[in-house]
Amino acid sequence: MSDPRPPATLRKVKTFSFGAPESVLTGHLGEYMGVFASDDGQLYTPPVSRTGLAKLLRANAHHGTIPRFKRNLLLRDFIPSAGCSAQTMGRVALDFMVFGEGYFQRKTNVLGQVLELEHLPALNMRRKVGGGFVLLLPGGKHLHFDEDQVEHVMDYDVEQNIYGVPDYLGGMHALLLNESATLFRRRYYNNGAHAGFIFYTNDPNLSEADEERMQAQIGASKGVGNFRSLFVNIPGGGDKAIQIIPVGDIATKDEFERIKNITRNDVIAAWRMNPALAGCMPENAAGFGDVEKIDRVYMNNEIRPIRQLFLQVNERMRRDCRMGWAIV
Repeated sequence: MSDPRPPATLRKVKTFSFGAPESVLTGHLGEYMGVFASDDGQLYTPPVSRTGLAKLLRANAHHGTIPRFKRNLLLRDFIPSAGCSAQTMGRVALDFMVFGEGYFQRKTNVLGQVLELEHLPALNMRRKVGGGFVLLLPGGKHLHFDEDQVEHVMDYDVEQNIYGVPDYLGGMHALLLNESATLFRRRYYNNGAHAGFIFYTNDPNLSEADEERMQAQIGASKGVGNFRSLFVNIPGGGDKAIQIIPVGDIATKDEFERIKNITRNDVIAAWRMNPALAGCMPENAAGFGDVEKIDRVYMNNEIRPIRQLFLQVNERMRRDCRMGWAIV
């Protein structure tokens, strides 16, 4: 009885893969920067998406906690006054760390003296073309402010002087790579199929029905109950009838740890943070050295210059309402 199956040389090669293609971030972040008027010509659009910067705070453990830590350092020696409470300063300071700018609303008396400052969320603040500010409200509504009603504290950007820009933008690609590595690691374990290999068969005794059953068995190994072994028996098959050709297996290499460490260091450097203050574990027995000395140096070189930017608000405030910091 002749074999009804076609000769091996005439059979078609079958391939299949797991999952669907996913988009990746391309291009350089700086290519998207620029301040332009909105479509209606009324407002200036920020050079970087404010909503995007806010969402990135949840992408990485260090990137999400460092701005709050710097806010806390700024508040550490802050002296509240009748014109500016610690809560107001804390909110504006966090905006400044995340967006590179913060906004106060000036509350004046009948004589035009500034008696109190209130926080305006930088996420929704926009500059008007021709002068003034706008607070974007839900439902497409706008709250307009004159130029002298708002105190705008910003970190100067060399490309424009309309909006502040944070310093850490150069580390955003490292931040996103760090997040991608973590997400890939999670998908790797949740998926369970771990298709970091090519399942190669080269045996004429393997029928199409057998191939379909093998495909179903491998596909069924995903998700709950993964890491299951697969038994294959090909009567009359050779010793190389089935071969597993590795492509890239993150479980057997240290790429994940290397990526996490390198990108973590880049994120910390972008924030100009010392590892001892960023919650990092020392990689040697000597540790980071004298943490109190590191703290003093960091306060002098990083936090106190930021204070000077905020002290500009006192120029318009009544003397008994001015804020300040204790001299330590």
